[in-house]
Amino acid sequence: MFHKEGHKIILLTFITVVIITLLLDYFSINYKTYIQFFLIIQLIIVLQFFRNPKRITSIGDSNIVSPVDGKVVVIEEVFEPEYFKEKRIQISIFMSPINVHVTRYPIGGQVTYSKYHPGKYLVAWHPKSSTENERTSIVIKNENCGEILYRQIAGALAKRIINYAKESSYVNQGDDAGFIKFGSRVDLFLPLDTKINVSLNQKVKGAEDIIAKV
Repeated sequence: MFHKEGHKIILLTFITVVIITLLLDYFSINYKTYIQFFLIIQLIIVLQFFRNPKRITSIGDSNIVSPVDGKVVVIEEVFEPEYFKEKRIQISIFMSPINVHVTRYPIGGQVTYSKYHPGKYLVAWHPKSSTENERTSIVIKNENCGEILYRQIAGALAKRIINYAKESSYVNQGDDAGFIKFGSRVDLFLPLDTKINVSLNQKVKGAEDIIAKV
């Protein structure tokens, strides 16, 4: 199953591979086999990048599930200046190009804030990427968790962030919340009394792994 954001790219890549392969056969170009092999590898990379595996979420108003697949690179208390303007626990998850890049809602509830910020394209693990890179900030609220902010951050290769969260709408935990194309990171800002269930460098799965409990 592939994400809808990749349908056009997958189709164009497939058509390009077919056309070039036919031209190589027609003109009997040297090193044809190597070029065809390279084209097939490119198609496989595109297919794996836009894959959208089905996930089973342990629904719970006190559970905070991972919004993405990746590796936990930050767990620390920070001052969140954009929305809360107070101290929060930040958990950051880095996605490499081989990870699934679907973003999923970490909790269910009402979207109270959703804002896009243009910016730079620093590498996603850079400390300033959270505040200087292109990004979107989304806040979801429910009775048990209060308000949770998650931030989609573009990396050095990411050139487009897709965000489906609309203010005042109600969303379900684990559902498709967007997509970040070609390398990125997601930050979560949680209440200080949150119980953290992950550790640094731990790999997590979006919509499945419970990374924290309120």
